[in-house]
Amino acid sequence: MSQDRIELEIKLSEALEEGRIEELIPVLKKLPTIEVAEILSEISEERMLETLPYFTNEQQAQIYSDLDFDLQYLLFQKLDPWKFAGIFEEVPSAVRADFFQEISRDEQILLLPYLTKLVRKDVIELSKYPPETAGGIMSTDFATVLEEMSCSEAIAKVRTDAPSKRMIYYIYVVDKNMTLKGFITLKDLILAEPYQKVAEILHSEYVEASVEEDRESVAQKIEKYDLVAIPVVNYRNQLVGIVTHDEAIEVIRAEQTEDMEKFMGIVPDKEDMGYMETSSWQHFKKRAAWLVSLAAFGILSGIIIHQFETTLEKMIILALYIPMLADAGGNSGSQAATVVIRALSLGQIKVLDWVKIVWKEARIAVLLGISLGVLAFGKVMFLSWDAATPDSYGLPFIAFVIALAISLQVLTATVIGALFPLLVKSLGGDPAVAASPAITTVVDVTGLLIYFGVAIALLGL
Repeated sequence: MSQDRIELEIKLSEALEEGRIEELIPVLKKLPTIEVAEILSEISEERMLETLPYFTNEQQAQIYSDLDFDLQYLLFQKLDPWKFAGIFEEVPSAVRADFFQEISRDEQILLLPYLTKLVRKDVIELSKYPPETAGGIMSTDFATVLEEMSCSEAIAKVRTDAPSKRMIYYIYVVDKNMTLKGFITLKDLILAEPYQKVAEILHSEYVEASVEEDRESVAQKIEKYDLVAIPVVNYRNQLVGIVTHDEAIEVIRAEQTEDMEKFMGIVPDKEDMGYMETSSWQHFKKRAAWLVSLAAFGILSGIIIHQFETTLEKMIILALYIPMLADAGGNSGSQAATVVIRALSLGQIKVLDWVKIVWKEARIAVLLGISLGVLAFGKVMFLSWDAATPDSYGLPFIAFVIALAISLQVLTATVIGALFPLLVKSLGGDPAVAASPAITTVVDVTGLLIYFGVAIALLGL
């Protein structure tokens, strides 16, 4: 952000707090509504309520759409019902539906009488779909024309529908029963002759989404085919809404956040709240389940070390490199899991490809294992050159044993890291739950077994 921009925001905030609202309105109106919403979010509720009436209903609706739910709810509570309804009706249909689903049943009943019949029907219709489906994120802000219309009639129909400027690029072609036949673009309509029929310029090959389809799948289609919007149809192939690229971006961002939290062993929260807005207790609940469970499972590592206590007493040098073993296994396993989970989410691989995936990761692991093995050998020789070792074994041989164990640990950890997400996916779960902490804990156990197994076999302990 430029220095001028920072200074402007400081002046605006100070003026708003001091009540000098009138002189700021011309400046605020020149700013994008998202920035106005950010500024109003930082000032007191009283000042925000004093500032909003200086904007038109359409401008207030745009600002409202960019506010957090808490502030949207505040406006719902504080504004006169007729005034709020006037703003609410100008809000994009998807935002209206999201807000309507969040408020209580009693509040929904109080709001509905103040809305026009068309908006009331639209809100109720959109709110019945689960949030995780295409229906839950779709908008009814689109234009339709009939295929038997002439292009001049179609233009007049688009003017009547009056969709938002953002969503006028695609114009959907339907029959009298709203069955989707295809689409035309605004460019097609403008360049065509006025007397031409819409059917002559119709694009009959198109990508669509089912109203019950998972929202992540819909977002992936928009990303894959580089669409501005995708039509949403019901089981009769009737057009019921569209999902815009804006919604797709939000969905992808939310899903990536959820996957990242799962992968790091954090239980996702149903409410998408910011870091500061989430209480310490909520953060604790999100993180504790995995950590406590894995800590309990990690007792196995302690049991294994206890069982090989005699081995460590005979050759204490082995104990010095257990942390290096754990780090190598945890890091390589997490890397493999991350790569596989990303490839699964992008549709680059399938569970049925598991043999090819494991074979590929195994070859990568061999190269990584050799590299880390050589590094481990050098590290042992450098750090433990004066360490006491049994007379029957020199330090180079012990360094070789440790390096071999670490190389084998990298190989097994990589394979485990690649298999975990595939296994979870095959069982119908989310691959992201093959969390990094879980993989680290598992490979710690297998790594210790490998470490002591190799030491006993080659050193005869």
